This record gives sequence, structure tokens and C-alpha cells, in this order.
Amino acid sequence: MSTVAAEDADDRGEVRRVSTASDGFAEQVAPLRPGLLLHCYRMLGSSHDAEDAVQETLLRGWRGVDRFEGRSSLRTWLYTVATNVCLREIERRGRRVVPVDLGPARDPADGLVAPLTETVWLGPLPDAGITWESTPADAVYEQRESVELAFVVALQRLPALQRAVLVLRDVLAFTAAETAEILDTTVDSVTSALARARGSLRADLPERSQQEVLREIGDRQVRATVAAFIAAWERNDVDAVVTLLADDVVWSMPPYAEWYLGREAVRAFIARTPLRAGRRWRAEPATVNGQSGISFSVWRKDVGAFLTHGLSVVTFEPGGRIAIFTTFLDPAVVPTS
Repeated sequence: MSTVAAEDADDRGEVRRVSTASDGFAEQVAPLRPGLLLHCYRMLGSSHDAEDAVQETLLRGWRGVDRFEGRSSLRTWLYTVATNVCLREIERRGRRVVPVDLGPARDPADGLVAPLTETVWLGPLPDAGITWESTPADAVYEQRESVELAFVVALQRLPALQRAVLVLRDVLAFTAAETAEILDTTVDSVTSALARARGSLRADLPERSQQEVLREIGDRQVRATVAAFIAAWERNDVDAVVTLLADDVVWSMPPYAEWYLGREAVRAFIARTPLRAGRRWRAEPATVNGQSGISFSVWRKDVGAFLTHGLSVVTFEPGGRIAIFTTFLDPAVVPTS
């Protein structure tokens, strides 16, 4: 019996006792909410949409609690509802993208064109307030690994059914039969979709997860590099910023479609735009998508204050330099203290 199946069997008696008591529903589902949020984020690639999906899931669950028959655990039932809420949202909105999906790297000499505000951009997952569940014994990916930016980007490139199957099987460790029941399909269909999804993911993901790389580099060096980056950025020191970057660094800033490849291209861009003479910045370390991040505020002379500017996800290469720097230029994604 799988770990999930054993948990399901243990839950059934309790679920039957409370399933007809709506006033006990909130208390019963509270421990499941953090996992549902992470599940919906993996599926949708947006923390805001994930929150909405969880709210809809719990509302549907509350409305249907009197009809719940206890054939599966409450956990399985709610993940069934959440998965189908997400699949409907994917059908309505389509997949979320990052700048590298839209075309080749740009020449910084061309400057920035207007941001693509109608594009459905992938968003970050600020770690503030997140409760991490333990990784199921049969899972292929650990919990933080399965929300890393590269992982979520790769998930968004999968067709919706393959995405759901991979998350249910390899992240949440549902069995093939349980996954087929959740998706109202056959075990053969689940097995086929999982094989295709795993093949696509292997082609898209880096050889090593960011969690592996961070463990190898060590917390001390990671914190020192982030602190050095912040200090250099706040004093507008382009050369000092560039020394912290990998030779083939990828730099992007959704909702701008432009992205830059390599240290010299990034040097030219930041000298011309964010770190041009006269700009003033404040930055603070953050944790985003289970990895390092930085939140930025920029001085606005017209209001006489630093205003929230965006949230960056910092991806390290094994040697300790910054390999990918992705800044989400949306003040709404920056967690407030």
C-alpha cells in the first residue's frame, strides 16, 4: 500500500464523522490548505491565480461536504476538486510564459519596447508565509524543488493533462489508479501521459536542481553573494554587479519581452537602464520559489520616496555565480512586511 493510500484509509473514519457538519469543515481542511496552494501554483504558474483556485476549491468543498460519501480521503477529494478547477482555468487562460519563450535574446543597444501587458506571464511564488509539507516517500521531486522557477516554467510548457498527471504522480505521489480517478480517465491514459511529460521535463530542466546547487554552494556563500549584489546595485556599481554573474547569464524582466544573454549584454543593459546615472535603489534579500531572491524599491523624486519596484528570483550555477536573474516588475508580487 502506498503512503498516500495508507493516509487515505486512516482518514476515512474521521471524514465520515464530520462530513455532514459544515461548521467543522474549515477546521478539517486547514492543514491541507498550504499543500493545495502549492499544487495550484504548480498547475497555474501564478500565486494570485493559485490563491483564487484554492478559494474556489474550498468553497466548492464546503458546499458539497454534505454530499461527500467518504469513498476516498478528504485530501484526495479536495485535490480532485482543485485539479479540475485548475484545468478549467488553464483552458480559459492558456499557459503562462516567460520572455525566453517569446524569441531569441535581444541586443541591449535596441533598448526596451513597451511591456506586453496582455501577455499571460508566469509569476513568482514568494516564500513568505508558506508552510512546506514533507516530501512523500514515493515522490520524484522534493517540495521546494517542485516550485523552483525552472521547474514551474517547464511545467507550463506541458499540455494541461500531462502537467496534471506529472504533478499528481511525481510531486504528490498519488498512485496511477488514484490519479486516473482524480482526472476521470484510465490508468493507461495516466501512464502514457506521465511518460510523455517526464520526457519533456528532462529536456527542459537543468541537469541539477537549484536545491542541489544551493546545498553544494552552502548558505554562507549564497548569502554573501546576494549581499554583494545588493550592495553593488544600491551604489550603482555596474562592474561589481557583473563580476557576480556567470559568463552565460540569462537576464529577463517580465512584462518586458526583451531578455539578454551573457555578461557583456547584461553590462550594457544595466548601465543604460536600471543603473543609469541618477537612479537610486534599495534592495533586500528575499526567498522566492524555494530559492534566493531580492526585492527592489526605486526612488521616485516626484513623490519623494522609495516605491516598490519588483521581485527577482536568483538562480545560481554550481560554481556560485548567478546563472539566471529573473525580475518580475510588478509591485503586487512583492510581499509586504
